[in-house]
Amino acid sequence: MSTNAEEVRPLLSTALTGAELLRWYWTLAELGALARRMGVPVRGGKAAVTARLAAALDGLPEPEQASAAGAAVPAAPRRAGRQLAAPVDGTTVIPPGQRCSQVLREYFVREIGPGFHFDAFMREYVAGHAGHTLAEAVEHWHATRVRAAEPQDVGPQFEFNRFLRDWHVRHPGVARTEALAAWRAHRARPRD
Repeated sequence: MSTNAEEVRPLLSTALTGAELLRWYWTLAELGALARRMGVPVRGGKAAVTARLAAALDGLPEPEQASAAGAAVPAAPRRAGRQLAAPVDGTTVIPPGQRCSQVLREYFVREIGPGFHFDAFMREYVAGHAGHTLAEAVEHWHATRVRAAEPQDVGPQFEFNRFLRDWHVRHPGVARTEALAAWRAHRARPRD
């Protein structure tokens, strides 16, 4: 964090440089509004929008995303395929592009019980296992419960959640209102 406590978060505008944009915390809603004003695509997550805005503010071309093999590929909009509709059962095959829908939630709660929720393991399974059956997804749920019970890394796109978890570890038993005040103070400071 910056040691200069006198610094004030600037207004999010086209007057910023890409480097200045990256120094501060912005919500996705704030970034999306600026991107739309500038004609910058708003697709993808917060990190992708931030990278495109930083490049645009510096007059650079839109950055390319890296593929799993490391090669640069232009970002393509994510398209959902055909979504499953009720009724579904264990023999139902997960189609490409299936989302973690209410239809799937109802099936999994029926098969697994009221403790079912779409955690990272199940979201990844649904997204990456087209062609597998829902019965196999139930097996995956049960097979991942030990790992799911272990502390998980919170992705960078969930900065608020990460901050609150870490803050509560350092300040056990302190009220949520104090944690939220600490979050507001944290996000008002530059990142460097």
